Amino acid sequence: MLKEFKKFAMRGNVIDLAIAVVLGAAFTAIVNSLVNDIFMPLLGIMIGGIDFSNLKASVLGVDVLYGNFIQQIVSFILIAFALFLIVKIINRLQREKEVEEAAAPTPTKEEQLLTEIRDLLKERP
Repeated sequence: MLKEFKKFAMRGNVIDLAIAVVLGAAFTAIVNSLVNDIFMPLLGIMIGGIDFSNLKASVLGVDVLYGNFIQQIVSFILIAFALFLIVKIINRLQREKEVEEAAAPTPTKEEQLLTEIRDLLKERP
């Protein structure tokens, strides 16, 4: 049983998944910081410092915290926008890298040799 568990735990998919979870947690911290430390203060300046999280209504003696719901919607939109910007930047960097790689293909030794043979054959009468 221990041998089977070791085989299961060391499979590539499990290791890849573990790495993805750890990187996802770190990436979540980056995105949350971007939203909470940069976007939210800027949004607060633009809307005059309104904090929706304290808004509530009392219905039959029960407090309904609809302001917190609005605040979470705003946070979601900002997080989605931050992820959009990050993915857009990553895609642009990948395209530039692909263009650089495609722009300068170097011929292989075989291609160079064949080119030389072709050129020599052209020079023959």
